[in-house]
Amino acid sequence: MAATGRKHLVRDFNHFITCYLCRGYLIKPTTVTECLHTFCKSCIVQHFEESNDCPKCGIQVHETNPLEMLRLDNTLEEIIFKLVPGLREKEEQQELEFWKKNQPKANGQAENLRFQRLGLPDVGGDDRDDGGDDDDDAGDEDYHRSDPQIAICLDCLRNTGQAGESTVTDLMKRFIRCSSRVTVGTIKKFLSLKLKLPSSYELDVLCNGEIMGRDHTLEFIYMTRWRLHGENTYPMVLEYRPRIDFG
Repeated sequence: MAATGRKHLVRDFNHFITCYLCRGYLIKPTTVTECLHTFCKSCIVQHFEESNDCPKCGIQVHETNPLEMLRLDNTLEEIIFKLVPGLREKEEQQELEFWKKNQPKANGQAENLRFQRLGLPDVGGDDRDDGGDDDDDAGDEDYHRSDPQIAICLDCLRNTGQAGESTVTDLMKRFIRCSSRVTVGTIKKFLSLKLKLPSSYELDVLCNGEIMGRDHTLEFIYMTRWRLHGENTYPMVLEYRPRIDFG
């Protein structure tokens, strides 16, 4: 016998797939882990710039940094795109138009933009430059705020007589606050550009004397190398040096 249940319309699910803040469909749905309410990523990040409470239930999400309690829900995003015809294409088109308007003027700026999204400083120019007068980056500086943040100190590890000693030097600004999802590979690239090293030049990044893998994130290093070794100091200290060839 054929099923006789009525067909469901998209509006039947609107309560579950719309944002409480903007009333539109959830774009990059982001869930508050403390209360499991979900909002558009941009909406909830903007809200947490003014308040530490969930805008829907009023619970305090975090005393100081509620952004640490946010998690993207990629599964829900895919469900919404399947339910709402044309929504994915519309968002992709809007994103494309945004980048056409805000694309960097040079390759160096493209690399800077990538680092800025992760919270790393500008790699161009002198370390003394505070970067406050670059208007082109003003609209891009917020992208990393939804990630949990971590403070690190980058120290140059000096071994007397080691090859490359004169090339690898201290950064003038050693203390950095950036996304905890930054990988060691990104840190190496940042250091190479900041120190103006040749592209073929290899660096090692160490924590507590142990060389870190290229794909290790700062969060992983903090949890498994820094905190578990009884280090209570903050920020986490990472050291870098020219790669030693044992061959």
